Amino acid sequence: MPMTLDPCAKPGLIHPDEAIPLLLSQVSAIDDSEMVRLAEALDRVLAEDLASGLDLPPFDNSAMDGYAFRFDELNGQESGSFKLAGQAFAGHPFKGELPPGHCVRIMTGAPVPAACDTVQMQEQTQVQDDAILIQAPKGKGANVRRRGEELKAGTRVLTAGTRIRAAELGVIATIGISQLRVVRRPIVAFFSTGDELRPVGSELAPGQIYDSNRYSILGLLQKAGVEWLDLGVIPDDPEALRQAFRTAAAKADMVLTSGGVSVGEADYTKQILEQEGQIHFWKLAIKPGKPFAFGRIGKALFCGLPGNPVSSMVTFHKLVWPMLLKLQGQAQSQPLMLTAALSTAVRKQPGRVEYQRGILSRNAEGALEVALTGSQGSGMLTSMSLANCFILLDQYQGDLQVGETVMVEPFHGALA
Repeated sequence: MPMTLDPCAKPGLIHPDEAIPLLLSQVSAIDDSEMVRLAEALDRVLAEDLASGLDLPPFDNSAMDGYAFRFDELNGQESGSFKLAGQAFAGHPFKGELPPGHCVRIMTGAPVPAACDTVQMQEQTQVQDDAILIQAPKGKGANVRRRGEELKAGTRVLTAGTRIRAAELGVIATIGISQLRVVRRPIVAFFSTGDELRPVGSELAPGQIYDSNRYSILGLLQKAGVEWLDLGVIPDDPEALRQAFRTAAAKADMVLTSGGVSVGEADYTKQILEQEGQIHFWKLAIKPGKPFAFGRIGKALFCGLPGNPVSSMVTFHKLVWPMLLKLQGQAQSQPLMLTAALSTAVRKQPGRVEYQRGILSRNAEGALEVALTGSQGSGMLTSMSLANCFILLDQYQGDLQVGETVMVEPFHGALA
C-alpha cells in the first residue's frame, strides 16, 4: 500500500502530536480472532460485544445480615415486633410459608423470600425472648438488591476492543460466560544491529557494549500484550540484515529495530530498508528521540527507534504504543496529566518537546512535587529506572527554577 505521509517530505522537525495521527492513519486493526477460556483471557482484547444472558442480580437478595419482613406490617409505626419463621443463607433460601407477623433471619446475598420486601440490618434489631424487635427501618425496600438492578438480560456488558483486566474477568464470570472471542495478539519481530553489540553475560572486548536495548524492548512488548519474535543481534553485514528484515516481515505484523535510523549514519540498515520496503525517515521535535523511521516491509509495519536507550523507550511509549493499541482494536485514550511543583531546577533549550524523567511525590503539606532523577542524557537508562513519571516540557520552554509548576505524566501502559 503506498505511503502518503506528506510531512515526511517537509524540512525541519515534526511535532510528536502531529506524528501520532499520521502513524495511526496507516494502521488497521487486526481482524483475526480466536476463542480462549476465561481463565486465559487476562490482558486480551475482546473481538466482539458481550451481552448478559441473565438479570444481575438474578434474584432479589439481601445487602445486609439481618431480618427480612413485610414493611406494611409495621402499620406506620417506627418499630414492630415479629416472630421468627426461619432463616435464609446464601445458596440456601427460605422455603417455608411466612405467616403474618413473622420475619426471616437472612444473611448477605441470600434470596429475599417472596413474601418479604424489606431487610433490617441486625444492628438495628433486638431479640426479646421469642420475638424480634425491628427498630426505625429506613423505608420499604431497604437493604434489598433488586433483581436486574445492575443489568437486565440482553444488556451489552462489554464492547469489542475492551482490554480484559481483573475486573472484567469477574464481570464476565458473573454473567456465566466461560469462553470468549478475543483479537489475535499482534506479532512483533525485533532485533538489534551492530558489530559492537555483545550478548549479556559474555566478555567485552575494547569498543564493545552489551546489547541492552533488546531487553528494554522485550519488556515493553511483553507489557503491551503482544507476541514477540526475538531475532537477536544481526551483524553489520548487508546480506545478513536483508535476510533478517525479510524473515521478520514474513512472520510479523510489525518489525521493530533500534539504531541505524539517524540521518547520515554510515551503515547498511537504511540502505536495505529503502530497498526492501517503503520507509520514511523522520526528525521528530522530541527529546530524547529525534530520529525515527516508519513504513512497511512487505505487509508488516516497520518502526525504527533511535539507538540511545532512553530515546528508544520514549519513542516506543509515545509512538509505537498507540499503534499497538490500534492493531488490537483498542480505542486511544489520553494519558493522565497532573501539575506539580519542581523541587529541582530544570535546564531546557527551546526547540523540542522534552520528556525529562522525574520522581513524583507529595511533600509534607500533601502537595504534588517532582524532582529530576539526575542527569538526563539519552544514554542514561538508569534515569528511566529511577523515574515514575515524565516531566513534560513544551517545545518552546526554556529553563525552569525550583517551585515553578510543570505538567507531569505518571508512567502508564508499557512503562507502568
